[in-house]
Amino acid sequence: MKIINQTLKLNTEGNPDLVDITDRLVRKLEDSKLKRGNLTVFVIGSTAGITTFEYEPGMIQDITELYEKLIPRGKDYHHDQTWGDANGFSHLRAAITNPSLTIPFEDGKLLLGTWQQVVLAEFDNRPRNRQIVVQIIGE
Repeated sequence: MKIINQTLKLNTEGNPDLVDITDRLVRKLEDSKLKRGNLTVFVIGSTAGITTFEYEPGMIQDITELYEKLIPRGKDYHHDQTWGDANGFSHLRAAITNPSLTIPFEDGKLLLGTWQQVVLAEFDNRPRNRQIVVQIIGE
């Protein structure tokens, strides 16, 4: 069993920024030369998340609208009163999305569906320099 830890660095534009990172993960897995195991993706920070969906313009719009309906910007959140940074909505959106995702792989290929991409969801109200930890465990 081998464990490989690497980092992806990504500049985001701020909320809403949904970035397809699937190809970057595929390259990391290919470079590892591992054939079977699990790949875990973890975004460092409390205002972003990792998820999967079909990455196409209509779904990007649907996801953006879903987050706005569930946790709207412009509402006065308790976090905003504490820090005055107006990004309480960002923390809440990240909390329901989760910071990590584990994907099994077999024969050196991620076991994703045909239309399933891995997406970094940036929720903060300003551009960020994100670090994404990629841990590959396998043989």
